[in-house]
Amino acid sequence: MNPLRKKRLIIILAILVGVGAAVGLALSALKQNINLFYTPTQIANGEAPQDTRIRAGGMVEKGSLQRSGDSLDVKFIVTDFNKSVTISYRGILPDLFREGQGIVALGKLNADGVVVADEVLAKHDEKYMPPEVTKALKDSGQSAPTPAKEG
Repeated sequence: MNPLRKKRLIIILAILVGVGAAVGLALSALKQNINLFYTPTQIANGEAPQDTRIRAGGMVEKGSLQRSGDSLDVKFIVTDFNKSVTISYRGILPDLFREGQGIVALGKLNADGVVVADEVLAKHDEKYMPPEVTKALKDSGQSAPTPAKEG
């Protein structure tokens, strides 16, 4: 083989190996940072992975909020009107968090079927609902509840 051709072949192979390694590392990083959304029905049916960061959302059941007296721990139940899942959170809940409204919690599902959240997102006005929650409610045959008028 011609030395010039051999040199070009080695350079092309080195570039291909480098690009392949870069793509592999990028895909690995993306896989670790993905947060898939699961409804309470999917979580209750065992479709959500344990010990993997997920997003869980639905409507906060009225009367389900339990606050710890001596810490920032809270527990509440989220439902899609078919099944429910308990969410445990340590921290200050968003100002717009209310029972009967849609939320999305980011966290990990433990072996007891409880989502241990490290972040809770609440809708930002009375008409808005996270798209995932709206779709989950629609799929379960429910419509989003209409907010009560204040005044």
